[in-house]
Amino acid sequence: MITSDAFRGKRYAILGLARSGLAAAEALLASGAEVTAWDRQDVARAALEGRAELVDPLDIDLTGYDGVVVSPGVPLNTHPIAAHAAKFGVPVIGDIELFALARASLPQHKVVGITGTNGKSTTTALIAHVLEQAGLPVRMGGNIGVPILGEDPLPAGGVYVLELSSYQIDLTRSLDCEVAILLNITPDHLDRYDGFASYAASKGRLLKMQSEDSQAVVSTSTEAGADQASGLNQFVAFVDVESHPEDQSQWPSLQGPHNLENLQCARVACEMLGVSGPDIESGMRSFRGLPHRMEFVCEHRGVLFVNDSKATNQASAAPALAAYPPSPNPRIHWIVGGLAKEDGLGECEQYLPNIAAAYTIGDAGPRFAELLEGQVSVHRSELLCEAVKQAVAQAVPGDVVLLSPACASFDQFRDYETRGEHFRQIVNALTAEQSGDSNATGMDGR
Repeated sequence: MITSDAFRGKRYAILGLARSGLAAAEALLASGAEVTAWDRQDVARAALEGRAELVDPLDIDLTGYDGVVVSPGVPLNTHPIAAHAAKFGVPVIGDIELFALARASLPQHKVVGITGTNGKSTTTALIAHVLEQAGLPVRMGGNIGVPILGEDPLPAGGVYVLELSSYQIDLTRSLDCEVAILLNITPDHLDRYDGFASYAASKGRLLKMQSEDSQAVVSTSTEAGADQASGLNQFVAFVDVESHPEDQSQWPSLQGPHNLENLQCARVACEMLGVSGPDIESGMRSFRGLPHRMEFVCEHRGVLFVNDSKATNQASAAPALAAYPPSPNPRIHWIVGGLAKEDGLGECEQYLPNIAAAYTIGDAGPRFAELLEGQVSVHRSELLCEAVKQAVAQAVPGDVVLLSPACASFDQFRDYETRGEHFRQIVNALTAEQSGDSNATGMDGR
């Protein structure tokens, strides 16, 4: 874990002992801090039994505490902890701020911070992959699901790559990223903010925490995002995707307009870190994508197989459908269905011209069949295994077999991860069967 002498002898209260909260508690204790911690779940508190004072920070006098560490999931606009801490003049912070305070104790390093509404996780994972392939020591963490304080410190010359949500930025005061990336900003999580402008400003604080000798990468794909660069003193590189189209066929896991924004911002950031152009391009070509997010499974006999199981509604499935336009004929074999969250085709409807055939599955399968029949060829497959089998039989070189269900998984699978893993297994089994296990390339069916 990451520890620091900066915490020795200090007092912190921690509210919430899920992954980031528990990692913060362990790091503070190992650094010689005094910790008060609380979680509603008995099992979560048990992990600190005998090592921390287990009491709710809301029930105690916080005089003398150096900070109250809360989970990003705590809504500061409605939760009483913010007002309670303010009565004692104690800052409410998160684990990312603790990391920022610990940086002076770590071997020489750099930090890349990535925020925005959409594309953060892919851009974070892509940058980490490119840097690793170029031979740099890398740690990836933050909103991508890895508490950075729970990771081992990097040796000198390393790079910490952090995905940062607006919630995490709200709890951070002093993180000066050597490179900060701001992607698009569109309305989201507005229940936590006093309007869209407040939400956008929260994202923009990542740039405003930078010093003059730091660098920023800002996408112009949304006006709200570009506006956050106004008045900054550090160098800002603007990325204008619309003015710089590229052939994305050389990057199998980075298809579609949304991924063009991700890869162009990632490329500029890696250039700022001194990675050579050839190393960047090599890393982007070998990037496999995040599991279940337009994940390249394999290419078999000229057909791409893509696992986008995390697309659990129409809005999240639409970018995958947009990523594979006709060439010259429609080429997507769309596996769709599950437990519907909403009726209709939503944003997917505008991309029906890209679809060669649809294979409907699960509880919502009949409804999707009704919506699609007469517009595209429809196969009422019911089961995922049958859908993949039918798609394999129908697809021709240049086509894409795409699992992007636009539905939750709970009718047939425990979660979207299980659904995506099942898809991988079926694809690998069917393609190996067709080729005698000699021509299929890609994932190993993990």
